[in-house]
Amino acid sequence: MDTLSDMKSGHLRVRDGTRIAYSLAGDVDSDARVVLLHSLGMDRNFWQPVVERLMGKALVLTVDCRGHGASDKPEGPYTVELFARDLFDLVSAFRFDDVVVAGASMGGCVALQFAGTWPRLTRAVGLFDTTAWYGEAAPQNWEERAAKAESGGLAPLVEFQTTRWFSDAFRAAHPEIVQRCVDTFLRNEVHAFASTCRMLGAFDGRVLQSKVRAPCSVIVGEEDYAAPVAMARALHDGINGSSLTVIPAARHLTPLETPDIIARELVTLLAPKP
Repeated sequence: MDTLSDMKSGHLRVRDGTRIAYSLAGDVDSDARVVLLHSLGMDRNFWQPVVERLMGKALVLTVDCRGHGASDKPEGPYTVELFARDLFDLVSAFRFDDVVVAGASMGGCVALQFAGTWPRLTRAVGLFDTTAWYGEAAPQNWEERAAKAESGGLAPLVEFQTTRWFSDAFRAAHPEIVQRCVDTFLRNEVHAFASTCRMLGAFDGRVLQSKVRAPCSVIVGEEDYAAPVAMARALHDGINGSSLTVIPAARHLTPLETPDIIARELVTLLAPKP
């Protein structure tokens, strides 16, 4: 495993040899540390609007999960536990031992896994647009999406993705943000995307909810039908002391659609422990 790098962006090699891409931004002298994990098919640039709002308040580590962005894309199968181990290796290398870990959608699953597995490293948790379990039909539903990508590539999935990602009003008002997400999505390698789909279909983190000891914020868009409000309520109900925020008129990618709300919640989570 590599050790702490002075670079603001680079790669760290985790325990199985996979190189994970990262960026560091913000106040290097701050004791406040945040790690942000992106959604399926995105990369660490997903968090740019939120990171901009956290500058001066924390040192922020954004990560390309394995199979995404500039990280290595080994053959599957992938598991959420594996993605969380990658994160553990990263925060260990950077000596982030009291970290706010937050993720959107897929990244939220990884954040939940990390917080439930390494509670002593976790200062607080942000679970955005996500779930502990996609339900009984999840393996079949995610397998269908993986198979579509493998048979026809990613381009035929774009319309399906964009209507889930953002509300109609946001898509009309911010076509440049939508296009950046589409461009990122299309840069994915099919085998890695399919492996990640199957990973999410197999994920069941319900047992982890009772293991989260840190302050936890659950946020969901009112119109999210990828990880609906009911899934967020189940997370909230399962994590003792968590808060739940439902954002009116927002869909699945709230860090892009409502970055002010997400950044404010992260600042709240960064507050000193009582």
